[in-house]
Amino acid sequence: MVAPTQSIAPELLRWIPLIPLLACLLNTFFGARLGKRGAGLLASFAVGASFAIALYIFWLLPASGVIRDTLYTWIESGSFQAKVSFEVDALTAVMLLVITGVGFLIHIYSLGYMGHDEGMVRFFIYLNLFIFFMLLLVMADNLLLLFVGWEGVGLCSYLLIGFWYHDHTNTIAGNKAFIVNRIGDYGFVLGILLLVTELGRQGIWTLDFAELQKHVQLLNPNMITLITLLLFVGATGKSAQIPLFVWLPDAMAGPTPVSALIHAATMVTAGVYMTARLHFLFLLAPATLSLIATIGAATAFFAATVALTQTDIKRVLAYSTVSQLGYMFLAVGVGAFSAAIFHLFTHAFFKACLFLGAGSVIHALEGEQDMREMGGLRSYLPTTYWTYLIATLAIAGAPFTAGFFSKDLILWQAYSSPLGSHQLWLIAWVTAGMTALYMFRQFFMVFHGSCRADEHVRAHIHESPAVMTVPLVILAMGSIFAGWLGTPEYLWGSRWDEWLEPIFGAAAKTHAGSAGDEILLMQLTLAIVALAILLAYFSYGREGKLPRNLSSFAWGAPYRLFFNKYYVDELYDFVIVRPFTSCSRWLALVFDPGVIDGLVNGVAKGTRGFSLIWREIQTGNIQHYLIGFLIGTLGILAYYLGQL
Repeated sequence: MVAPTQSIAPELLRWIPLIPLLACLLNTFFGARLGKRGAGLLASFAVGASFAIALYIFWLLPASGVIRDTLYTWIESGSFQAKVSFEVDALTAVMLLVITGVGFLIHIYSLGYMGHDEGMVRFFIYLNLFIFFMLLLVMADNLLLLFVGWEGVGLCSYLLIGFWYHDHTNTIAGNKAFIVNRIGDYGFVLGILLLVTELGRQGIWTLDFAELQKHVQLLNPNMITLITLLLFVGATGKSAQIPLFVWLPDAMAGPTPVSALIHAATMVTAGVYMTARLHFLFLLAPATLSLIATIGAATAFFAATVALTQTDIKRVLAYSTVSQLGYMFLAVGVGAFSAAIFHLFTHAFFKACLFLGAGSVIHALEGEQDMREMGGLRSYLPTTYWTYLIATLAIAGAPFTAGFFSKDLILWQAYSSPLGSHQLWLIAWVTAGMTALYMFRQFFMVFHGSCRADEHVRAHIHESPAVMTVPLVILAMGSIFAGWLGTPEYLWGSRWDEWLEPIFGAAAKTHAGSAGDEILLMQLTLAIVALAILLAYFSYGREGKLPRNLSSFAWGAPYRLFFNKYYVDELYDFVIVRPFTSCSRWLALVFDPGVIDGLVNGVAKGTRGFSLIWREIQTGNIQHYLIGFLIGTLGILAYYLGQL
């Protein structure tokens, strides 16, 4: 447990999420008066203010400190109590800087990218609301409040992905993201309910993280395994792991700044953050950790093979995100929570830079996203070119970039950790080579060779305005220097492990091993990365024959398998969607009219029939009524005479 810090006014914490929420409300009611640019500036200023407060708290917060800000008691039922209370420790501070820092740059970029969109005010309302819920998620000091933020980012992702709702593709993508996340959230809810119920049996009615960590040993080991498995189901939905990854590539239908925000710094990292926050629970479930590591490695490899063949510039980056998230869960599965958060941190910079760079390319080509229609853009977009190159080197793991240090740390942990294995390292190592191959394939197809755009588009290609390129430059710098916080011991040591050690304890430290072995593994990784870059250069940078050969007879089957994403969407459609829609159609066309409507209509018809009978009796003729009275009187008289 970490000691609280009293020297900082805790009331500052509440303003980090509240300022974006207030901006969202102001734009909702007064955005039309402010105009598109005014609404965008207000939204951007709000996130910038939250970033400034987060920086101030990060600067004053000791690594072993915790700041809490309790607003009010939210739920009180018997012995159970849940408060709207915020908490910032070393882990939360890192997440705050990522969300507000990268989020602020994406807001600034959006001022240029969305400047001509008629729905710009609505876009910034959604964007601010998204930031609010993500901040609520990471600042919550209990699992119930975290879940509110968890559901909130799911709702906002639906709104943002389907932002251009007039396009059927966008609405379908938004619906898909919402539905798939609800499947994962069902498991997450069950895990929360089971956790509070089992602790309640021991007399501990709480979902506060500090109290959970204090009393987690009271739980039965088998029950801990079940709880963590259910919680991980939720993580697979939010963080797009097998089998619930299918929504993330389709999320590319939304505006490019949305892709950057969802994929780089916010929603998809929620599952990684949740498992790290509950590390004390997952460490007691080695079977769950083993499953997480296996799924993480499989997801990383699977998504990398798909990315090798995609032709949409944003879809390549989407599958790259799925793959990098697999690396993070591989680290979680081998107990290296600090390494997982480190890769989350560095990934935010280079992936945001890549997505915003892709947006700059799309903006210059008047909406074109097919890489086969690009090429030769280096001379047209110099700033975008160099920043994209830096981010590509970082994600590929080039020496001394951010991705080099964070990915190398995960590979070393997968190899040396007691929970790791040589097989997991081998899968991650091959995936590292494929990452370099598909990223430099994309880089060369977009920026090198001859320009394949048509004459009209080529005549209007131009570099993006400064409001879009300045965020790219800042993110490119972060893609280099962010990784220097976690350098290995054989260089100049890691400040990262020291910062997170009060949170994760021994799990924050790099597992002991020979420095020589670590350097050897690093050299093997650099070798496969260098080989992949050379292969991409000779195949795509010089317009070689390999791209044509990949789709030839010899490579045709695996190429089609990768290009069609292993037919997973088709499988889900056949096994789940079609039976469900067929059942729904039968219920709508047969069961509902025949049984439900039949029952209701039958009651109505019966009532109407009886009313017709009584209607015939009620003739309004006095003689008929007198005869009726006489018959009734005679009947009563006959009854009583029969009793004598």
